[in-house]
Amino acid sequence: MAAPLRPFRLRRPGNAQKFGAAAGSLRGLLRKGCRLLQLPLAGSRLCLYEDGTELSEAFFRTLPPQTELVLLRPGESWPGCCGDLQRFLAALCCRTDAVLEAARRLLEDERAPRRQRLLADLIHNLSGDSAAERRDEDGKWFEGLESRFKNKSSYMRYSCESRIRSYMKEVSNFISNVHPTARDAYKRILDLMSDKLKSVKYNGSYFDRTEEEAAMRLCTKEGWFSCQGPFDRDDCPCKHSINPYTNRESRILFSTWNLDHIIEKKRSVVPELAEAVKTRDGREVNWEYFYQLLFTMNNLKLVHIACHKKTNHNLSCDKTKIYRKRKQTREIS
Repeated sequence: MAAPLRPFRLRRPGNAQKFGAAAGSLRGLLRKGCRLLQLPLAGSRLCLYEDGTELSEAFFRTLPPQTELVLLRPGESWPGCCGDLQRFLAALCCRTDAVLEAARRLLEDERAPRRQRLLADLIHNLSGDSAAERRDEDGKWFEGLESRFKNKSSYMRYSCESRIRSYMKEVSNFISNVHPTARDAYKRILDLMSDKLKSVKYNGSYFDRTEEEAAMRLCTKEGWFSCQGPFDRDDCPCKHSINPYTNRESRILFSTWNLDHIIEKKRSVVPELAEAVKTRDGREVNWEYFYQLLFTMNNLKLVHIACHKKTNHNLSCDKTKIYRKRKQTREIS
C-alpha cells in the first residue's frame, strides 16, 4: 500500500522563497520538487535546511510534516542554515551604515509593536562607535561622566573597581558583628585583603578591553560581554550579551548587570569568615581562600539582571580550606 502523502517545504540554496509539495516517498518528493523548481531529476538531492543532512528513503520516513528542505542540483552542497546566518552577519559587518539606514526607514512606517521593538534594538546595537576609545573620538559616550575619564577603558576599569571596593566595604562593616575577642584578628585579615586588592588595582581589568591578558578580562577585544548565566547553570539560557563600549545607552544599561557571588557573600562567605576567626583556636585562617571567594572570578559570575537569582543559593564555604594546613616537621633521630 502506498504511503500517505505528507506536506514539505522546499527551497533552493540562497533563496528565501519556499514551495509546498506533498509526497509519500523521497523519490516522489524529489520528482515533484525538480518539476516545480525546474531542475534535472538526475543527480539532484534533498537535504535538511537546518543542518544540511542529506536525505535517504529511511530518514525521509522519520521526518515530520512541514519539514523545510533544500533541493540541490548536481555538484551543489548546503552547509545548513548557519551558512545563511554567516552570510547575513558578513554583509551586516561590511555594510553597517546601509543596514542602519534601511532599518530607520522601516521603523518610520512600522506599526506592529514587536517589529518596532526589533528594529529599534537593531538600530540601538549598531549605532555608536565601538572602536572609538578617546573622549574626543566619541563625546556622546562620555555624557554625564566626570571629565577625568579621558577614554572608555579607564571608566570601565573604574566601574569594576567600584564594585569590588563596595564588596570590601561590606566585609569591613561586618566587624561590628564579629565577637569582641576576635575583632583584632579580623581587622588584620581586612588589612591583608585590602593590600592585596590595592596591588591588583581592585581587579578593574575585568571590564577593561585594553587588558592584554585575556584571562584578566571578561570581554572581547571589541568590548563584548556575555552573561555567564545564573549561579546554578553553566551558561546563559537567553544568550544575553552587551557591548557597553558602543554607545552611552549601552554603557548605562551595563550598570544593571551584576557580579553575582556563587557562594553568597552576605549569607555565607562573610559570616563564615567571622566564625573562622572566632573559633580558630590557634589555627591560621586561610584568608586568601576567602579573598578568592569575595573578589575574584573564582566565585563571581557576570550576569544579566534577569539571570541574577536573589534566592538563597544554599551553598557554603569548603570546610577543608578555611584554615591553612600546618606544615609537618620530621624529627631527626
